Amino acid sequence: MSKPLYIFDLDETLIGADSSVLWHQFLVQKGIITDPTFLAEDARLMALYAAGKLDMPEYLHFSMAPLASLTQAQVDSLVDECVEKCIMPTVFPQATQLLEQLKQDGITRILISATVSFIVKKVAAKLGMEHAMGIDMLVEDDHYSANILGVASYREGKVIRLESWLAEQTEIFTDIYFYTDSINDLPLCLFSQYPHVVNPCPQLTNYAQEKKWPQLSWGR
Repeated sequence: MSKPLYIFDLDETLIGADSSVLWHQFLVQKGIITDPTFLAEDARLMALYAAGKLDMPEYLHFSMAPLASLTQAQVDSLVDECVEKCIMPTVFPQATQLLEQLKQDGITRILISATVSFIVKKVAAKLGMEHAMGIDMLVEDDHYSANILGVASYREGKVIRLESWLAEQTEIFTDIYFYTDSINDLPLCLFSQYPHVVNPCPQLTNYAQEKKWPQLSWGR
């Protein structure tokens, strides 16, 4: 028997912020990032992301550099604190309500984000989501490197990762619902049967209007 599958983007969709930006701000507060120009450069790169023009490997080399001297366990401990203090307070109430309803109904939910997986998986756990995919970073000598492991869950890569996941499942999912705000997720919107746009960027708004996709306005 076929079952519905609900897929969610993270940043600016389930939460009213970008988790990578919150992470970097947290690392500045912790004194891990000491470069006074780092957050300005981060903002410049995030603007490219919003426009659908970000070079993801270049961004990850920038983003991962401050963590080079930290062990995997040290990074994971910092992530736990950041998720609890900085990310979870930005979750939209509408997202919490929908995820809880889907859980009660026994519907499978997946979080797929272009944020690094060591953040995405911890956020998913806090949200009660049983499946999560982010950009996996290669671990070398107990340190997270700036090298991507496998396919990055970014743009078309989200579809590739999802297809691989679907191929591994014993259940058959034919009705795929997807929630996102970003033009970067257009490939997954077109792959899913029921795309929903949440506070969409201007480019995605145009597609949603043309395709008559549901447009949701979530806020706190």
